[in-house]
Amino acid sequence: MAEAPVAKKVPAARTHHGDTFVDEYEWLRDKENPEVAAHLTAENAYTDAVTADQQPLRDAIFEEIKGRTQETDLSVPSRRDGWWYFSRTVEGQQYPIYCRVRAADASGAHGSPAGPGGDLAAWTPPAVVPGTPIEGEQVLLDGNAEAEGHPFFALGGAAVTRDGNLYAYSVDHSGDETFTLRVKDLRTGEHLPEVIENVFYGLEFDPEGSRLFYMVADESWRPYQVRVHVLGTPVDEDTVLYQEDDVAQWTGIDLSADRRWLLVGIGNSEYSETRMLKLTDPDAQLELLLGRDDRILHSAEPFEHEGRTRVLLVHNGRPAGPEGAAPNNMISLVDPAEFAKPLAEQEWTALVAHDDSVKIEGADLTATHLIVSLRRDTIPTLRFAPLADAVRAAGAGTTPPFSEPEFGEELYTANGGASEYGAPLVRLSFTSYVTPPQVYDYVLATGELLLRKETPVLGGYRPADYVAERAWATADDGTRVPLSVLRRASVKQDRSNPALVYGYGSYEVSMDPGFAISRLSLLDRGLVFVVAHIRGGGELGRRWYEDGKKLHKRNTFTDFVAATDWLAASGWADPKRIACMGGSAGGLLIGAVLNLAPEKYAAAVAQVPFVDALTTILDPELPLSALEWEEWGNPIEDAEVYSYMKSYTPYENVHAAPYPKVAAVTSFNDTRVLYVEPAKWVQVLREATSSGQPILLKTEMDAGHGGASGRYEAWKDRAWDYAFIADALGARDLLP
Repeated sequence: MAEAPVAKKVPAARTHHGDTFVDEYEWLRDKENPEVAAHLTAENAYTDAVTADQQPLRDAIFEEIKGRTQETDLSVPSRRDGWWYFSRTVEGQQYPIYCRVRAADASGAHGSPAGPGGDLAAWTPPAVVPGTPIEGEQVLLDGNAEAEGHPFFALGGAAVTRDGNLYAYSVDHSGDETFTLRVKDLRTGEHLPEVIENVFYGLEFDPEGSRLFYMVADESWRPYQVRVHVLGTPVDEDTVLYQEDDVAQWTGIDLSADRRWLLVGIGNSEYSETRMLKLTDPDAQLELLLGRDDRILHSAEPFEHEGRTRVLLVHNGRPAGPEGAAPNNMISLVDPAEFAKPLAEQEWTALVAHDDSVKIEGADLTATHLIVSLRRDTIPTLRFAPLADAVRAAGAGTTPPFSEPEFGEELYTANGGASEYGAPLVRLSFTSYVTPPQVYDYVLATGELLLRKETPVLGGYRPADYVAERAWATADDGTRVPLSVLRRASVKQDRSNPALVYGYGSYEVSMDPGFAISRLSLLDRGLVFVVAHIRGGGELGRRWYEDGKKLHKRNTFTDFVAATDWLAASGWADPKRIACMGGSAGGLLIGAVLNLAPEKYAAAVAQVPFVDALTTILDPELPLSALEWEEWGNPIEDAEVYSYMKSYTPYENVHAAPYPKVAAVTSFNDTRVLYVEPAKWVQVLREATSSGQPILLKTEMDAGHGGASGRYEAWKDRAWDYAFIADALGARDLLP
């Protein structure tokens, strides 16, 4: 058997709050050191050797994914400014092709249908056939052409001027999530001369199409500047509209729904700030709406209604006002002039009250309706109300008359929003663990759902062959933890089945129900797939998140162990054939859980794992470190936080134990979780384990946080992970 690479030891002491930790592998952080690249290459060779017998299984799973996917396909066209925008995929090609076609009735301003909102026929997408161009179709961007000659390709963002003439887009060719911004003249197909390097996510045109707003990140990969480029001028003359100097704040831009305002959002996971620029006034200055000093977590949406400007405010309460605390958020209407007053004196009119059992995730507007995104009993869905009725109800102190579409399943995800402010309908998407994604248009006036597309799944897929159920585990402190339990309908509850537990549990990110073609390859091999909706996520509202962050973070890990214990006792799994998997902060979860209960798992896959979190967060110069303080606490200044984090972070807590088979998968160019974290972790795991099971490191040398680019490469990556799990659990063969 191949010998695992052994990295040299170079002791480096780290001292904080009187505690010294000696790190023997910190030298692996030096990306420019040829010894580091040589070590990672040796690790890849070792991983290839140890898993060589899994290649046929990987090939089989890849072919299953490919065989179920309609490779030549397209998205449902979405109307904006008199054009229908959509994307195509073509068999054999890695990336989408972004296209548009002129709407037949584009007679109003900016190509909108004549009359108020137009009729429904004007908003019925054109019949576009996969693989067949239609008359007048324009290619905005061919991802395959953009990727040619590069090891990686990702589209960061795109925007079209309202007159439809110019297309701005940004691309990443290395995987480090910094982008090059270019502008294409769609009338000629030629690019404008300006090229803007090192931009971040987020770009918007002004209504006239003469100014382009974009984001820039600092050296620690924190978006901190909003810049303005005037088309036709040198890039070095671009101006800074806003700069955020607080290293613990994240900055982003967006347009209001009616596209009259540029919104600059600054904040973190606990409070935020909003500034607005009136785009219809070329002399307007950026205005502060609600500042960070008010310590209110919020989002703001200015809009015009009956000749009056109002702000739709989604917020977590105003302790100094009549609202009090509203951790699950509420919605208020506010006159912009109110924000100039002291916070306690401002008049906010409640539109949707706080509810302990319903989390308001956000709100959107069309010219005629209010759209509320919410989460109830872990499930994300939407509600709609006529805007005029909502404004009147708020003024009268009553609840607006909301309607909510019904989909007929227990565990599902429904979301959506308006692509065109004046449209009479809203585009929705629906999916569940067993139902492939469906795209609907929701008719605002009637509540009718118009099915526009059902994602095809080839190879005879039948939803009835699979089951998705809700179960509940009980944590150490008595908290009930929701689980989603997925399996083939033919699987018996006889304690013989292999199983996989998956989780995340950080940043208030929810693991929502969704269909995955790749997951069928595990279910069809008899695996029971359990999604653990653990604390630190957002599935049960804001308190669920707060009970799994900072000095409550250990709840995330013990919840996951409780989910594993439920599975082992449920009869659905053989307790000796349970694996675990998670990525990024979910990789930290896997590392912590393996330290807590290594004997409960037969195998683990940690994808781009945040396993050296304390080292990272102690260095504010590293990417995103300062931004992490609101999630984990600040161990630099707070000795209690330092001690608490050191008690659970995976790298520092590896100990002599029978660790299971482990595969740590990372990317050399990842800017979110650096490759060095799993590289160090794997070294100490090998030294500590007594099981004799392999501990592997697989590094994509030309990829970023999301892994390799291109759909076929992504399928190969998923096949690799799933083959590792299936092989470790003795589940290589398909069920009869």
